[in-house]
Amino acid sequence: MTEMKWFFSFLKKYRGRLIFATFLVTIVSIIAIVNPQISGIVVDDIIKGGDHSKLPIMMVIMIVTTLLRAVLKYWFLLIFEKSSQGMLYNMRDYVYRKLMAQDFNFFNRNRTGDLMSRMTGDMDAIRHFVAFVTYSIYENSLLFVIALVMIFVADWRLALCMIAVMPFTIWATFLQLKEVKPAFHNIRKRFSSLNTFVQENVSGNRVIKAFAKEDYEIEKFNRENDGYREAELAATDIWKKYVPIFELMANALTVILYLVGGIMVIKKHMSLGTLVTVSGYLWMLNNPLRMAGWLANDYQRFVTSVEKIYATVIVEPRIFNKENAITKERFAGEIEFSGVSYRANDEEILKDINFHVKPGETVGIVGATGSGKSTIMNLLCRFYDVNAGEIMIDGIKLKDLDLHSIRSNIGLAMQDVFLFSDTIEGNIAYGRPDCSFEEVVAAAKIAGAHDFIEKMPEGYDTIVGERGVGLSGGQKQRISLARALLKNPSIIILDDTTSAVDMETEAKIQKELKALDGEHTVFIIAHRISSIKDADQILVLEDGRIIESGKHQELIDKKGYYYTVFHHQYGDFEQILASTRKAGGEIG
Repeated sequence: MTEMKWFFSFLKKYRGRLIFATFLVTIVSIIAIVNPQISGIVVDDIIKGGDHSKLPIMMVIMIVTTLLRAVLKYWFLLIFEKSSQGMLYNMRDYVYRKLMAQDFNFFNRNRTGDLMSRMTGDMDAIRHFVAFVTYSIYENSLLFVIALVMIFVADWRLALCMIAVMPFTIWATFLQLKEVKPAFHNIRKRFSSLNTFVQENVSGNRVIKAFAKEDYEIEKFNRENDGYREAELAATDIWKKYVPIFELMANALTVILYLVGGIMVIKKHMSLGTLVTVSGYLWMLNNPLRMAGWLANDYQRFVTSVEKIYATVIVEPRIFNKENAITKERFAGEIEFSGVSYRANDEEILKDINFHVKPGETVGIVGATGSGKSTIMNLLCRFYDVNAGEIMIDGIKLKDLDLHSIRSNIGLAMQDVFLFSDTIEGNIAYGRPDCSFEEVVAAAKIAGAHDFIEKMPEGYDTIVGERGVGLSGGQKQRISLARALLKNPSIIILDDTTSAVDMETEAKIQKELKALDGEHTVFIIAHRISSIKDADQILVLEDGRIIESGKHQELIDKKGYYYTVFHHQYGDFEQILASTRKAGGEIG
């Protein structure tokens, strides 16, 4: 499917009403010939001929046709505007759904500002084309043709003189369309870049202020703003070159009319009334010539916007459901990684990952930053697909399972916490919006969030800002944890979820999570040994490989990587405590 076919697919629903509106445009354009004709009759028959009896009926006809044109024009403008808004609604809904269906790779490759400009500026250019440009091109073309025909009827010699400007107008329009296309592509590119920059700086305003980089960011913004301005001015230079040509052609018609027509009237080759009639058609020739340049610009802006949006929506997600994908309402929680490897951008992230988790077990994952801990969980959620090996849930290959089934059975508290601009209750209940308030409170208590929420002025009805601004890092983490737990999933993933809370709060959360043992399979990714030491099995990652696995004491006894990390965090405290207990037992 081409870009234009894709665009017209959204107009099919409105084809009938748009055809009717175009018919009204035709009627309005044809009616435009009435008043100039009456003007000629008034001059020849009433003013010069002295037949004053015709004046009342001529005035009535002029008034009626003027009112009729106004009513019909209002009618078709309304139809075009409503159709454009309806088409835009459907297109925006379609594009948004396509964006929501995309995988992580798509959003890694596309900037937020670019996608925002597709949904805003480009969409509006398309709406403007449907609401205004389509009927304007048709109306102006029709008026021009009708005017030429009527001038030929009035006097073919005068018509031939006036039609002489047409080749110049057509030539100028062709050249302008050719030059303006790359200019509009550059404008959309610069607009997207500016949009991205503003979005990032507004979202990252805390970092900017923390480093006192306001002046630096203003300089960068000015560069982006200058780039966008230069792109717009470059397009303006094109209009500046061609719009005077269209104005010259339009004014040339006036000169031709009154020069040639005046001579013909003086020489009695044409009546004064005929000259007045042709003069009445002059606006029907002038207006299309003046509008040609602007309509060419609007058309090219529309084409560029359609191309940009279409290039975004034709990208197919790499993660998708197989035919006859298996749907399960709830998993038992048995998970197996068998020979799993994952590569991204020619970099091997995970290599030959093997482990098996029984339903209800708790798995701790520890390792240095960049060792691949979060990637394992991203693969389990099928945000990415493995390059080699197999992941299985309850004995079923992950790729054979329905995506919605997988993700609805996983409660994920991410490392990068995102909270919506909503109430705290709304954020916690995001995964289950139909849950009761009591269930929200219960989840908040398990996550250690209930106490600080109750102390807020509005309690659970407190509105948190974009990305959770107004809350501390630990508070956002606990709300994120409550959101994951409220889903009551069969698999819970806690990706460094308690890194920003104090040790006492973490201990309370761990205690509450232990009470869930047997009901959920839990994965805890952490840097603190205290977060994972009670897990049923612990996986130690280094450079994308599992280098150690086992329970806490087993790994301590191995005196490998885990042992080193443990002693970096606790020193010899545990050994001293064990020795003290042993000595106390011998004395006893």
